[in-house]
Amino acid sequence: MIFEYCVLNIEYFKMSGLYLHIPFCKQACSYCDFYFVTRHHQKQDFVDALIKEIESYRNSRITKEPIKSVYFGGGTPSLLNANQFEQILEAIAKTFKLAVEELTVEMNPDDVKPGYLGDLKSLGINRASMGVQSFDESLLAFMHRAHNRAEALKSLEYLSTAGFDNFTVDLIYGNPGQSLEVLESDIETLLSFNPPHISAYSLTVEPHTRLGKQVELGRIIAPEDDQVATHFDTIVSRLADAGIHQYEVSNYAKPGHEAVHNSAYWSHQNYLGLGPAAHSLWWEADRAQAQRWRNESDLKSYINDPINQKVEIETLNLTSLAEERLMLGLRTKQGVSFSELQSRYQYLLSEKQRDYLNKRQVDGFVMHNEDSIALTPDGLKIADSIILDLITSA
Repeated sequence: MIFEYCVLNIEYFKMSGLYLHIPFCKQACSYCDFYFVTRHHQKQDFVDALIKEIESYRNSRITKEPIKSVYFGGGTPSLLNANQFEQILEAIAKTFKLAVEELTVEMNPDDVKPGYLGDLKSLGINRASMGVQSFDESLLAFMHRAHNRAEALKSLEYLSTAGFDNFTVDLIYGNPGQSLEVLESDIETLLSFNPPHISAYSLTVEPHTRLGKQVELGRIIAPEDDQVATHFDTIVSRLADAGIHQYEVSNYAKPGHEAVHNSAYWSHQNYLGLGPAAHSLWWEADRAQAQRWRNESDLKSYINDPINQKVEIETLNLTSLAEERLMLGLRTKQGVSFSELQSRYQYLLSEKQRDYLNKRQVDGFVMHNEDSIALTPDGLKIADSIILDLITSA
């Protein structure tokens, strides 16, 4: 096993996360606007380039912080073979200081077989993220997914066989033509596999996607907000009944199974993105500002020169960071503490912002006291609207 797991006392260490973007897909899902390519002949060239980028950080200030989580996203990471994962993980182990609690690989159901899962587990990968989206054949066809219902069911059986006790499954709701009965069937089917974590996303129509084009042309009508809200309520209620509780707008977990990696994003810990289109956020040593950047979204350019890929480099001051912390934190059930905003960001809510919160509290959307602010279950339904109003009230 390349990765040995340990839990360090976070009081003594600043912890960070590592994200690796694997840009290969079998085909384009209708809703997806992430960067990907459907040509696979350069997979090994990409792995070689990714290792060069990893090694380029050796002895840098970024490698001084222990890595708490590693996340392979995409794209479709499960299109890499076990040997390629091994090469990447060995490079990470040689370059970074590791205190890994969670090592996640996103997988598509049609890629998963027991032997493959066993190989990944033997490398130290301890969490799978399965992109099921739905068990309904018509919805899978609408979303242009590469798998079918039978493959989705088999993949979840295989996770159990391989001993993946820690896994998450993606569902998408609010699809055009998706009835409440179909959604309830998806939930019941998924719950039969006893998942410790579920991510449930409302279908978003992005402009530069196949779905976006169809909506623009009037060929598809997006569902009404009331229908999407009903889907949302059904998911929250049914999962809670099964002991899987909402802890972020789109994420649900049994106690103790909340995602380590994503929680680090929401709490503004450092994270480094590797691979084409990957994003990074890293605080300066004085904690007075942070740098954000992303890698260029171009596989050919990345393979040719994986080290000089940073674009859109941005310096964020404490006010910008505080507003972003509010935006991220208020999407979680935990919310944000005023003392953290003051001590970490030197940020105090204005009188107008406090008046706004008082009004939203009367409306039943906000819970706040002298120490913290969080959204109620009803508030989480309209989190984006409340957060925008709060930020612009400053």
